[in-house]
Amino acid sequence: MRIRPFQAVYPNMDYIASPDSFFDTVKSEYPEYKKSGFFHKAPQEALYVYRIKTSERTYTGLIACADIQDYVDGHIKKHEKTLATKEQQQVHLLLSRNAVVKPVLLTYPRTKSIDKLLSAYIEENKSFYSVRFFQRGDEHTFWAISSGPLIQKIQSLFENKVKTTYIADGHHRSSTMALMYDRTRDELEKVRFDRLLCAFFPTTELEVYDYNRVVDGLNELSLTTFMAKISQIFDIEILEEPQRPKGKHELVMYVNREWFKLRWKEHVLKAQPKKEVILDANLLNEKVLHDILGIEDVRTDERIKYVEGPKGLEGLRSKTLKSESRVAFCLPPVSLSDLMLLADQDKTLPPKSTWFEPRIKNGLIVQEV
Repeated sequence: MRIRPFQAVYPNMDYIASPDSFFDTVKSEYPEYKKSGFFHKAPQEALYVYRIKTSERTYTGLIACADIQDYVDGHIKKHEKTLATKEQQQVHLLLSRNAVVKPVLLTYPRTKSIDKLLSAYIEENKSFYSVRFFQRGDEHTFWAISSGPLIQKIQSLFENKVKTTYIADGHHRSSTMALMYDRTRDELEKVRFDRLLCAFFPTTELEVYDYNRVVDGLNELSLTTFMAKISQIFDIEILEEPQRPKGKHELVMYVNREWFKLRWKEHVLKAQPKKEVILDANLLNEKVLHDILGIEDVRTDERIKYVEGPKGLEGLRSKTLKSESRVAFCLPPVSLSDLMLLADQDKTLPPKSTWFEPRIKNGLIVQEV
């Protein structure tokens, strides 16, 4: 993986009274904020060690620019299909800002030599700047690496040790930059789009949460009929207390104010193609949402609402209770090993299958184009 330093633009924290509200609006207001003096430009190119500290744990990664050719050549793997309409929106944002305000989140198999170098740099050097968000209690801290020999050492480690990375968040930002690079004919203009701002985190520094579904689907189906159909494909157990799925191929359903544990029947799993990753989201889409509830396209059907795993079972329950026709499904998280295997096979996950932590805010570190 070829990485490059860049001349970062970063916020002037002396002017920012409320980080939560400011960074929530950077996505739409960046040009005005830049014009008003809310952002500085670093005096020289650098790489940035990036640490996110939450109430639960600390995550450490590296901010750098990836060569866009690595994306084109398939060394940056994707697991989602991109949509032309969203790419068009990203083109508009990119050209109106002349900047990338949020790095693409990439993960890669852990490399001890890189981990050791970044940890040592944090211990031995002062941070570049830090931002604390009060709503979640997260603290985001950056260390600038501007020494030429050290930058070259890190570049060499990535080139020799990190052959492939995987997109955790930022599929449309990645495809849009590649699109602009491909379509720009003027060589001077082309240079604007030849690199991709990325946050590199090893797989050990990422957490994958579940992404759950609430479906308006029982309007024309009685609860008795629905449960009878469900029992043909699941072994069902009534739960005395709500709980998350304990592993792959186990789901939890909430319907009619009751919680149920669901496990796919053997005949359902045995019918799946051998040597392929069997995703619970795919099975749910096919066997329940399509075959039982009549949903043809999960990407466009407005009856489906998605609930991020960190919102917990209470978040799932409260959204379900807004209508008596709703049923909720809590899925187990997709493992990183399954995600990487699918990406290696050029296959994609269903929409809204993964929720990654840590989350990166817009505007914490910016790359001008």
